[in-house]
Amino acid sequence: MFTGIVTDIGEIETLTPVAQGQLHRLRVLSHYDRSSIADGASISHNGVCLTVTGSGVSGNRTWFEVDAGAETLGLTTAKNWKAGTRLNLERALKIGDELGGHIVSGHVDGIATIVARDNLPDMARFTLRTTRELARFIATKGSVTLDGASLTVNTVDDVQFSVLIIPHTLAVTTIGDWQEGHEVNLEVDQMARYAARLTEMK
Repeated sequence: MFTGIVTDIGEIETLTPVAQGQLHRLRVLSHYDRSSIADGASISHNGVCLTVTGSGVSGNRTWFEVDAGAETLGLTTAKNWKAGTRLNLERALKIGDELGGHIVSGHVDGIATIVARDNLPDMARFTLRTTRELARFIATKGSVTLDGASLTVNTVDDVQFSVLIIPHTLAVTTIGDWQEGHEVNLEVDQMARYAARLTEMK
């Protein structure tokens, strides 16, 4: 489990297709202390939970390796990742950690596409479009996870919704790089999903 509070921006050093392209092996550079990354640990990469299979140190940065399987490549933006891609990283939540965002599973529901970026003084407003199936779980003032970042929904209009990004978030995540047409990983709020399921069962 995660909180959607990004703690580092990683960079893919190498990406190697294996198993006839059905699996991508990634080596990611980060600023995490190597001693804090154990084999088998879960780390969120742009909202995608992946398992560490090895780690080490390269220069002044820690590297770790993870595998992205066929389902991940099919359902998320991981299919577009390459060497040099920057990723929002978050390590798994520990008991006693501060829950600064909201409960995030790291299981991406789908992709949202940015249809507009409005630059405001020190801030940015993004309007995104998703599928009708996922849009029903998105509500004004509710929570949503985009590329691993916990954000508050500003407005909703059918299958489009907007988020307003403050200066701090623009500075410590990859969100500042987003432009019109950019695709991002979307995880809807689990509370909204459970509420919709309970309604269906009545």
